[in-house]
Amino acid sequence: MSINKVILVGNVGKDPVIRYVDGRAVAEFTIATTERPRTTAAGVTIPERTEWHNIVMWDQAAETAEKYIRKGSKLFVEGKLRSRTWEDRNAIKRTITAVYVDNFEILSRANQS
Repeated sequence: MSINKVILVGNVGKDPVIRYVDGRAVAEFTIATTERPRTTAAGVTIPERTEWHNIVMWDQAAETAEKYIRKGSKLFVEGKLRSRTWEDRNAIKRTITAVYVDNFEILSRANQS
């Protein structure tokens, strides 16, 4: 048995980019998660650390993302990790890992001005 499950709570880094693949909506954007700074028992200070995660939503979730998710929104996402590899124009092999969302919840909306 194996499990591929990711749970993130973080802030959206950029507005979702929506495109259509074979008539299906797909949204892509990033979420930042941040670990607070801390001091270990030995007195070593560990600074704040931010990780950026690529997020992919399909179909109804992508359409909801297009309408309601904006840069700065706080989201809960649950999904699975998927990696893909391709070769760029300069024949350099590239790999990207993304969270393919199964469930999500908008925890707070970005401030709109």
